[in-house]
Amino acid sequence: MNQSRNIIPKGFLWGGAVTSFQTEGAWNEGGKGPSTVDVRPIPEGYSDWKVAVDFYNRYKEDIDLFKEMGFNAYRTSISWSRIFPDGEGKANEEGLQFYDKVFDYMIESGIQPVITLCHFDLPLPLAEKYNGFASRKVVDLFENYARTVFERYKDKVNYWLSFNEQNLVLLKPEYWGVTRNQDSEALRYQVAHNAFVAHAKATKALHEIIPGGQMAGMITYFTTYPLTPKPEDVIANYKAKELLNDFYFDVFASGEYPTYVTSDLKKKGIMPTFQDEDEQLLKENTVDYLSISYYQSHTVQATDEEGITAGITKNPYLKESEWGWTIDPIGFRVALKDMYSRYKLPIFITENGIGVKEQLNENNTVEDDYRIEYLRDHIIQMKLAMEEGVDIFGYLTWGATDILSSSGQMTKRYGFIFVNRDENDMRDLNRFKKKSFKWYKQVIETNGEKL
Repeated sequence: MNQSRNIIPKGFLWGGAVTSFQTEGAWNEGGKGPSTVDVRPIPEGYSDWKVAVDFYNRYKEDIDLFKEMGFNAYRTSISWSRIFPDGEGKANEEGLQFYDKVFDYMIESGIQPVITLCHFDLPLPLAEKYNGFASRKVVDLFENYARTVFERYKDKVNYWLSFNEQNLVLLKPEYWGVTRNQDSEALRYQVAHNAFVAHAKATKALHEIIPGGQMAGMITYFTTYPLTPKPEDVIANYKAKELLNDFYFDVFASGEYPTYVTSDLKKKGIMPTFQDEDEQLLKENTVDYLSISYYQSHTVQATDEEGITAGITKNPYLKESEWGWTIDPIGFRVALKDMYSRYKLPIFITENGIGVKEQLNENNTVEDDYRIEYLRDHIIQMKLAMEEGVDIFGYLTWGATDILSSSGQMTKRYGFIFVNRDENDMRDLNRFKKKSFKWYKQVIETNGEKL
């Protein structure tokens, strides 16, 4: 593409993204209560998240590095159990003060906080007592938590996300605190509905408390292709795309369930229970922008199997990462174009990146040219989509520092900054700049012109 004319507007948001539980550590400090992450099964040889990368104690050091790179936005999540140790009751002032300090230091450093309310991490008592978002009680407690942090940080945070990757709710209900009856399709759709209602309640609260506050609906976007031009593969791909992506964005943007979902649920007799105010609540509290993580695409073929992921198969034309994720920058552009053509809403890319096994070399750095190539190729496709009229106002990579994965892997490194620990050896947790640190700094300095 022609790099001489830069399409990216002034004020574009550049930065990185993480979660609280994958970075903070301090799992039982500052009045924090136990969370669902603390009891999540850990594969053999992996780590828990009790120390993570010690952002709780090192946040100034990390934010200084982000400032050096030129970040003007940084996404993290608030730990619900740090604010409400039991998920309900009285708010924990020490937890609220921690995020005050973090957000204040970010703003002082010229970095806007972009905050996720719930990122796969609930207070443990809500899972044990209520079965998480299977209960409408937890929906109400989530609204109370959201209102508490909106009031506290209304002068500090403008961009919010309710749930991370909400389209995983049907595939991984345990991320929404569901510990019982997980295999019931009816329950999974009820949990999905309750999460939609919780999202709408949070959106309503945000607009009441923070004039001009922006709420997103966020999914992990799976671009899908039919395996062949065979009509059966095309229709199978269409159905996969609807349930993987479109269902959620349709509700976020229009405030109502699409008929391709309701017709199927009614046929199966598993339509979720709606309370009297639910339809109006969803309709009146649509999102301000759409947000995605994007890592890979999928290919779909016709199959007799049932389920959201039925028929997904490998794409013979694409390479894969070490974790078997397809590398598809053009699929990124396909996603952005499709989203904007359907919904005409601004788009904020809040995760994109590649996880790689890495070690420091003799110069205490990592020559991560593969990461530079991956991100460059995706930014080029983002710019092409913008040239074609797609309204995008920010791009955040996943894991500005290396972080523990949501499975407890430290070897799956995404960051521009190497954190010196592995799965079970804390080492010294010191930070080291990778080659990509300098590259991303140049990208931001030139507002995406020099890639």
